[in-house]
Amino acid sequence: MKIFIVLNMLIIAFINIKEIYAQVPVEPVMVVVEGGIFSMGSTQNEDEKPIHNVTLNSFSIGKFEVTVAEYKAFCNATNYPMPKDLTPGGGWTDTHPMANIKYNDALAYCNWLNNVFKGNYRLPTEAEWEYAARGGNKSKGYIYSGSDNIDEVGFYGENSGGRTHEVGGKKPNELGLYDMSGNVWEWCQDWYNGAYYSSSPGSNPNGPSSGPYHVLRGGAWGLSASDCRVTGRYGSHDYRNLNRGFRVASPQ
Repeated sequence: MKIFIVLNMLIIAFINIKEIYAQVPVEPVMVVVEGGIFSMGSTQNEDEKPIHNVTLNSFSIGKFEVTVAEYKAFCNATNYPMPKDLTPGGGWTDTHPMANIKYNDALAYCNWLNNVFKGNYRLPTEAEWEYAARGGNKSKGYIYSGSDNIDEVGFYGENSGGRTHEVGGKKPNELGLYDMSGNVWEWCQDWYNGAYYSSSPGSNPNGPSSGPYHVLRGGAWGLSASDCRVTGRYGSHDYRNLNRGFRVASPQ
């Protein structure tokens, strides 16, 4: 009887420790991206034209997409509503990318990180995102982030089984960044304009000053390989969807 009571107490203590751990803020693992000049855009779609040179200062970007565990800690600490997991055929684990995220949810998370860690976290600009996805100054010119073969680096419509997968499950790109092609779309800081590239500043562009849509990059688990190209762009209203998540960035 005493052994049973002791075991029961240990189980309860373990559960409590797990709950406490879930509320502990975790600072994202960041990768420094050395600034440089790159050719942004492509000739494949109209909103990716024209190809133009962009100069960027150095910055840091998340090695992984923000995970369920990281976002859960934010929600637990602030009483911010945790999005529902509506994934067909299964549920999220703590190491899956946080999905069903609005643009403003991502901003709220970044603001909380800054309050907790006294940092300067934000969403990446669209130019920073593409530069990092291409591999920065280590780029080998791949179609997808880290390879010309999407199956090596990303979860998309044909290999995802209709759901997200744990972050870091595929090969990283040249900078050691994971899942920049596929898994979940990633919100960028910029407003979206399909014609923006023809008037974009050549140095550290921040996107249009306003607009009805925000930029999403990288494609997602239910989309085609073409959507996961490093140059692909998508603009959307601010609403939640099971294929939308984000990663954080910060200036150097």
